[in-house]
Amino acid sequence: MNPYTIPGLIVVVLVTVGIGAYGLRFARTTSDFLVASRSVSPSWNAAAISGEYLSAASFLGVAGLVLRYGVDVLWYPVGFAAGYLALLMFVAAPLRRSGAFTLPDFCEVRLRSAPLRRLASVFVVFIGCLYLVPQLQGAGLTFTTVTGGSYVWGALLVGVVVTANVALGGMRAITFVQAFQYWLKLTALAVPVIFLILQWQSDGRPQIDPPAGPTFSAATSVVVSDDAVIDGRVVHKGDELHFEAGAPVPRVSTVDATFGPDWLLPGGDTSLFATYSLILATFLGTMGLPHVLVRFYTNPDGASARRTTLVVLGLVGLFYLLPTLYGVLGRVYTPQLLMTGRTDAVVLTLPEAMLGGGHLGRLLGALVTAGALAAFLSTSSGLLTSVAGVVFTDVLHAGRTGSVRDFRVATMLAAIVPITLSLYVSNMDVSRVVGLAFAVAASSFCPLLVLGIWWRGLTDFGAAAGVLIGGGAAMAAVLITVLGPPLSGWPAQLIEQPAAWTVPLAFLVMIIGSLVTSRRIPADVGATMLRLHAPESLRI
Repeated sequence: MNPYTIPGLIVVVLVTVGIGAYGLRFARTTSDFLVASRSVSPSWNAAAISGEYLSAASFLGVAGLVLRYGVDVLWYPVGFAAGYLALLMFVAAPLRRSGAFTLPDFCEVRLRSAPLRRLASVFVVFIGCLYLVPQLQGAGLTFTTVTGGSYVWGALLVGVVVTANVALGGMRAITFVQAFQYWLKLTALAVPVIFLILQWQSDGRPQIDPPAGPTFSAATSVVVSDDAVIDGRVVHKGDELHFEAGAPVPRVSTVDATFGPDWLLPGGDTSLFATYSLILATFLGTMGLPHVLVRFYTNPDGASARRTTLVVLGLVGLFYLLPTLYGVLGRVYTPQLLMTGRTDAVVLTLPEAMLGGGHLGRLLGALVTAGALAAFLSTSSGLLTSVAGVVFTDVLHAGRTGSVRDFRVATMLAAIVPITLSLYVSNMDVSRVVGLAFAVAASSFCPLLVLGIWWRGLTDFGAAAGVLIGGGAAMAAVLITVLGPPLSGWPAQLIEQPAAWTVPLAFLVMIIGSLVTSRRIPADVGATMLRLHAPESLRI
């Protein structure tokens, strides 16, 4: 085991707790815990948003998908980053001017509907849990990969640290923590990749994906993780297979991966429908993610919210240049992951695989592992804060006059379900599950926010019907994908990538439902719309 890994993980945890304790000095009121008293500057907020947004799916999952499927999956990082452009254009400033604390708050401010608020609360909790579980699963995977320890302990460690940090310091403390963790994650990928590219150059620039498929760059032993068929030969879980340097990587019946020229070509086995659905989910889903939106409530005003979003675009775009390189180099130096299916571990294993077991390889491996831990901690913190805020206001009914103790109880309640679920889902594909969370967000809160901010004709009935039908359809697709039997053909395309039909469905139902119930338009809609769109300098 890498001797630098455990000290590195301990340092990250201690620094995280230390920064959280420092932030606790400034967290005294309920407003501090929910929205940091709306006093976070654009630069701090942008770093914090980037820190919580760049999750396990970004740090581990994107590289793993590139290793496994090739250029087809580059739409994931493109969509994840481009989503902030839509957020900047349509949502950021008006949402801040609404004066809301949470998404359900916005529903009541805009449409004066308590039932809609309760429905929004259900979706916030579902999306938060759906997004939080893969973060904890990624933590368990990392812990197992780098220490050989139990998956359960890794998931529990991150769950407990995050719950303690949020419960003790709330949004005020988490802002400092997430800003630090963005820069740690960027450093943890940027520094090693310099040495990895130099090593690739030194090795004579081996071909990334030969026409015949990937080969082993060195003699390799692979332990079979499940009963499978490999090149016509039946193997059983626990069998150890040995391959010489230069041997072709065999295809494993239980692992879905792309081989040959298709890895470098767009299209491949992915239909145009699935591609557009993925683009729609990632591009529009960002503006519906509760843990991202709650950050814009912390800006002093709408102009600051816009500046924050612009800086986030730059920070997130810079980060996403790096995981792709790890996935590409992993095709040359860690092809055994294509046999085990643990492609999400390529970022963690690549430094030592390329640079050897010397001090440099181990130090860079420990740095990458520390960055992975920061990814789990920062995203989990933001998710838990947003879900705890909804539990605080809509489940405990503490409202804005609730106490700090009530918020801490809400945090404990919000953490129980995702931590428990994470203990039973060790084999999930991190990025794909996060992509499903984006599909649910794009099919529920995206139409609600866009129409609620830009169309005065939206009614509570239309909004509730759209969220329930569009978001409910996406939610059902998620449950079938995660818990149901394997599908094939067009049903698989429609269920595994539902955004292409659930997002238009949600918009259509909201518009038709609102037109049919136009008498339910709030009487003060004019004043509300003016409040959302008028510059703060008018003091309206």
